[in-house]
Amino acid sequence: MTRAVVLGATGQIGRAAVGALARDGWEVTAVSRGGGRDAGWPEGVRVVRADREDDAALAAAVGDGCDVLVDMVAFGRAHARQLVSLAGRVGSAVVISSVSVYEDDQGRNFDTQAEPDGFPEYPVPVTEKQRTVRPGDASYSTRKAALERDLLAAGDRLPVTLLRAGAIHGPYCRTPRELYFVKRNLDGRRRRVLAYGGASRFHPASVHNIAELIRLAAPRPGTRVLNAVDPEAPTVAEIAAAIDAVMGVETEDVLLDGPPAPGGVGGTPWSVPVPVVCDMTEARRQLGYRPVVRYAETLPETVAFIEERLAGRDWREAYPKMFENYGDLFDYAAEDAWPAARRA
Repeated sequence: MTRAVVLGATGQIGRAAVGALARDGWEVTAVSRGGGRDAGWPEGVRVVRADREDDAALAAAVGDGCDVLVDMVAFGRAHARQLVSLAGRVGSAVVISSVSVYEDDQGRNFDTQAEPDGFPEYPVPVTEKQRTVRPGDASYSTRKAALERDLLAAGDRLPVTLLRAGAIHGPYCRTPRELYFVKRNLDGRRRRVLAYGGASRFHPASVHNIAELIRLAAPRPGTRVLNAVDPEAPTVAEIAAAIDAVMGVETEDVLLDGPPAPGGVGGTPWSVPVPVVCDMTEARRQLGYRPVVRYAETLPETVAFIEERLAGRDWREAYPKMFENYGDLFDYAAEDAWPAARRA
């Protein structure tokens, strides 16, 4: 039995990763700010309450050492320095990054998408060799890039597997894109407008598939960067239809050519003008990775979790980060007025 320490253990990926490692025979220490325990974890999982921003608390959680440290919440240069400082006590690390670090060959990326002609046009599919944004402190993407750069530079002291996750989905997600369609169905909306002809593709990543990548990387120390996405990238219209099927409803799609109409009509958390689809060849080659779930298979669990969290609550209270990131996703008045405005 070998020892694994998981930071951010009660988050959406952490819960799945702790379970996957423990069932694979690892002695797991689950570290989180609340010190909670997931009901699905094996009894042998050790729970530690610690804030990863506290260097002393993190060092105490690692204790005399561990074979692998799995970090769900690393972000920026400070966390990279923190992890590298543990190099003598940690055999290797597996760290979650993001596909948002990629930029296209014209230097366009997720940070420029609000500008005219600023949305990146990535090759399909995107491989790990695609260029990335300049590291810095300006945004989520640049801070993730800084984290990656500093950890890769210290790979001789701390071997690290960086997993560039796509649009993460599953229970306990604070920003579930599926919320958009689940709430509409609960509100009885039986017609929906989809921008870009409903063809937007933003590659999803199940917490279960990411946990499988973590499980495979943990006993194989090395310094590498791997994409972490599901085996398929369904269109937004396909995602909406799959959620309808889980919830037992039928909805008419009104397809809007081009971007969302004024008032955001037709826009969803999945809506992008060009596909964001990633390649998983390297994960298969280096780790022997095979996905454990497909997107549609995970939806019953995801939908049930969202429905339970919404019960009796305003969606902005249930999911404040969604409101912060996307604004008012459910402006039904603007949507109902749109057909008349379009005719005019």
